[in-house]
Amino acid sequence: MASKSLKFIPLILLLLSLYTTPISAIKKGGIAIYWGQNGNEGTLAQTCATGKFPYVNLAFLNVFGNGSTPSLNLAGHCDPASGGCVSLSSDIRSCQKQGVKLMLAIGGGIGRYSLSSKLDAKNVSLYLWNTFLGGKSPSVFRPLGDAALDGIDFDIELGSSEFYDDLVRYLKSYCGKGQKVYITGAPQCPFPDRLMGSALNTGLFDYVWVQFYNNPPCQYNGNITNLINSWNVWSKSSSIKKLFLGLPAATQAAGSGFIPVEVLRSQILPVIKKSPKYGGVMFWSKFWDDQSGYSSAIVSSV
Repeated sequence: MASKSLKFIPLILLLLSLYTTPISAIKKGGIAIYWGQNGNEGTLAQTCATGKFPYVNLAFLNVFGNGSTPSLNLAGHCDPASGGCVSLSSDIRSCQKQGVKLMLAIGGGIGRYSLSSKLDAKNVSLYLWNTFLGGKSPSVFRPLGDAALDGIDFDIELGSSEFYDDLVRYLKSYCGKGQKVYITGAPQCPFPDRLMGSALNTGLFDYVWVQFYNNPPCQYNGNITNLINSWNVWSKSSSIKKLFLGLPAATQAAGSGFIPVEVLRSQILPVIKKSPKYGGVMFWSKFWDDQSGYSSAIVSSV
């Protein structure tokens, strides 16, 4: 009898190992947040110090391309054009020491931007590389100081879809020059995105946080069906590596699509977390999240 019982020891050990697996070893998603469009949302350093946001998008470079002089708008935080934002370098380094990835968000819902040709895309990529990323051109003014951001976030909501795929490829070509260039994006949830579809099809995006708001056909409307169906379509795309659920952090943050905390936690996250491409949740924006406390309410569930 004693010899037969030894057969059960490996099974017992396996069960014990499952029950003793540390929580830190269980893969979880993260929260991405947009910062920069309200001077009352705290500093960049304070945002990272919360420990809640592994990804922060600095919004927005909302003028670029087609012969225009690029313009960075950080609302009430500082004036980039006058050199008032160079002190952000210390914040950037502080965030990066904590493991936070920082992207410059280009585009947005208000601005003047487009790409007129493949050459224009190349020139914009050089501008972004030398001005905000790892480029070291001594003749280029760096409005955020000498610290290098980690990548570029595409939030293309205006104009044409042309040549953004070229811009993505050019930006990725700088990888290996002492820095990995992360490419992220915030397409609208109708699939494929009208303006970012060709860029996303390059398969070069590291993270994609789809905007499941201000889009009634594919957002939460009191019923989760449309949202889940849309999520499943996005998750099946072979060009997507990591997929995030983009949401407004408060009812006032968007025209529609706000999801009550308990609905997200109990009905939506348990479903979308089954996807192997699940990356987490994205919020617009840090200011609205401060008002609602949404990220604090869900961070342990993401």
